[in-house]
Amino acid sequence: MPELPEVETVRAGLAPALTNATVIGVDVLDSRSLKRHPGGVVDFQQTMVGAKVLGVVRRGKFLWLPIEVKGEKRSLAMVGHLGMSGQMLLKKPTDPEDKLTRVVIHLKTSRGKQVEFRFIDQRIFGSLAIDELQPTADGKPGGYSAGVGRGKPWQNLIPIQAAHISRDPLDVDFDEAEVLAKFKKKNSGIKRVLLDQQTLSGIGNIYADEALWLTRLHYDQPAASISSAKARELLENVRQILAKAVQEGGTSFDEQYKNVNGESGYFAVSLNAYGMTGLPCNRCGREIKRDSWMNRGSHFCPNCQKLKV
Repeated sequence: MPELPEVETVRAGLAPALTNATVIGVDVLDSRSLKRHPGGVVDFQQTMVGAKVLGVVRRGKFLWLPIEVKGEKRSLAMVGHLGMSGQMLLKKPTDPEDKLTRVVIHLKTSRGKQVEFRFIDQRIFGSLAIDELQPTADGKPGGYSAGVGRGKPWQNLIPIQAAHISRDPLDVDFDEAEVLAKFKKKNSGIKRVLLDQQTLSGIGNIYADEALWLTRLHYDQPAASISSAKARELLENVRQILAKAVQEGGTSFDEQYKNVNGESGYFAVSLNAYGMTGLPCNRCGREIKRDSWMNRGSHFCPNCQKLKV
């Protein structure tokens, strides 16, 4: 499942071409990719064609494109979910077709060039949908958009379906004190808390395992039992790991995750815990273990990350 670094890599790739671009056509090749759009295929097409893309915004793993629709009083955005295998690629109209393409959005950029936004999804767990934007609970920007939209009407808005998602650790408005206070109220294991998108967003299995390894915390250590100093260290390690992964284009283990140019990320070579089962720990040399956990796995060093009871 793509996590914050993968989605941010896609956002950063889409933004230069799509900001201020105009939609000139929409081809829906598989209606299942619009399953989260309540209006169906025709409504999606009619709303999108002629719309102007105002920016490309991300909060945690959520990605959306605020759009300006002529005659529409509501503030709207196209929300994209990558799911397990979704890809958002930018292509020229003359580029070869991909048999797994589900939706093609044809656009004219602000410079007059034509480009195609191709939504490719092998397993069809991802989706595109148009959603209404609403004010953020704290009155601050809805998500990260690299400065685009500062002072614009849509800046402090967020899609309704993403409004329950907390800010992520790379967000300039991330409230560390609020998150630390939430830790103290939770007796669940710290990894479960890190993956709770209502506590903080953007973290999935890969980067949780990496941050916990770096902080020397067992994945099942109750969050409330962790000292304030250790919890702050954990959040700082989360920030550093996510930032480094963004720099390296995310993590790719197969052909599923691609950036907008169809390239894989390279953070996999920097992993210390996730996917390292049976290999020596880079810190102590003991063998990395994998426990079954919540229908997935937790990778950790039993020597460095002891469960304290």
